[in-house]
Amino acid sequence: MKTRILMVCLGNICRSPLAEGILKSKLNPERFIVDSAGTGHWHVGDSPDPRSIKVAKKYGIDISYQRGRQFSERDYEDFDLIYVMDNENKKNLLELAPDETSKNKVRLILNELFENENVDVPDPYYGGENDFEQVFKLLDEATELISKKF
Repeated sequence: MKTRILMVCLGNICRSPLAEGILKSKLNPERFIVDSAGTGHWHVGDSPDPRSIKVAKKYGIDISYQRGRQFSERDYEDFDLIYVMDNENKKNLLELAPDETSKNKVRLILNELFENENVDVPDPYYGGENDFEQVFKLLDEATELISKKF
């Protein structure tokens, strides 16, 4: 049985697609399924932000095939771990969680790097390419630690 991991941000076009692509590149696809979603509905069906695609490609990762989708309550059943990019995403998912088991699946991704500090992955949407580069590096470090747990 495959371990299923979901990455979640607000719109599912910047941070969570990067986190999905980076973690996928580090895990065996025969043992893991990695996906991403957004808490909002604005970008359902959309490709990732071109700047996310560009920075991922720079490091040999293709995320251009991904399409935005909105997180649903069913994701609590379908995924073993749910990594959120910031505290607002965490709050939103905890409010939707039907039970304690579901709540226990939700984790801040940067707590992998900064244990119990509850640091947000900055949203690069209104920034420039350097902001996307910084987000990539943070997610690369965090997903490296996640991949070593398995």
